[in-house]
Amino acid sequence: MPRLSTKITFSDEQAMLLDVATSFCRERMTVGEVRRQLASEHGFDRALWNEIAGLGWPAVAVPERFGGSDLTLAEVTAIVEPMGRYLAGTPLVSTQLFIQGLLAGGSEAQQEELLPKICGGTIGTVALFERDGDWALDHIESSVAVEGDKVRLNGTKTLVCDGGVAELFLVSVQHAGAPALVIVSAADLPAVARRRETVIDETRRSFALDLAGITVPKPALITGDKARAALKAIRDAALLLLSAEAAGGIAGTLELIVGYLNTRSAFGRKIGSYQSLKHTCADILVGLERARSHVYHAASLVASGEDAEVALRMAKVEAGDSFVFAGDRSIQFHGGFGFTWDCDGQLFLRRALWLQYAFGDAAHHRRRLADLLLPAA
Repeated sequence: MPRLSTKITFSDEQAMLLDVATSFCRERMTVGEVRRQLASEHGFDRALWNEIAGLGWPAVAVPERFGGSDLTLAEVTAIVEPMGRYLAGTPLVSTQLFIQGLLAGGSEAQQEELLPKICGGTIGTVALFERDGDWALDHIESSVAVEGDKVRLNGTKTLVCDGGVAELFLVSVQHAGAPALVIVSAADLPAVARRRETVIDETRRSFALDLAGITVPKPALITGDKARAALKAIRDAALLLLSAEAAGGIAGTLELIVGYLNTRSAFGRKIGSYQSLKHTCADILVGLERARSHVYHAASLVASGEDAEVALRMAKVEAGDSFVFAGDRSIQFHGGFGFTWDCDGQLFLRRALWLQYAFGDAAHHRRRLADLLLPAA
């Protein structure tokens, strides 16, 4: 059974990034801006992304020799949390997953070529999920065939987040009966290869990726232990950053609820004065504090290089379930208005439901935690 740590650290760098990110998101990612992007063709504001790249956020966890800040995912966590609070629809998380996969499994040549581009604002993403929706990243149906100095891809990937605007893709495939990864450039994809999917949270666009007939140079292939290490790094980064985003979403939902309860009147008094609604708000606040504790505990372990799998799965369970509870209560507290498109509460609930299932829901992670924590019978 893994040793359970209670370490939680919060560095000066994290505090600074949290303050800067909170101020930036409050000013530049208002609900009005979120709705404007929702109504746009791509759901993405390139000018806003260029500002984010100018702040150096994509480069935070990239080594200095590749043009990065040489920090860790713990510092990225402090940026992602306020982005979740303000429902930011940017490809920052997708790009971080690409970075972590490349750092863990990419060759020196691949890293030297691609990471400086990422630091400069090039958008990356990962394509890992098959049509059966299996959350085990080593269960792969898509495949590659080596043909001389080229590799030919085959299969279909689904739920490729930010697939419409990504310029680089890290795609999981089978090679010689084992997991492998292929780096694919958007320039290698025909126009028909990307098909937009309908998902519950349209603040982040999701695409299916048809790999049939796509060829890339053989050096773009990552195999063996490096591929397995990359998949693990992507999974760990996803659990951490999505949990941080969910924790931020709980805070944003609670702020929305409290604002409404202190505005809406019924029977001659503010509805926030009713005890049952106060109790529910207290439950949401407790869930927020639990989620943040789990998130920063996991971030601390990741930053120090310790085994963080148990902490990451616990964070995903706690943050995901607490965010869905908060989003659901927000709809209920807004009454009939809560079920309309004009109510901002539904935007938070949609984000909560997306995050709850991304990279595994609570039941999935609890099963994995049982295997990790409970001795075999």
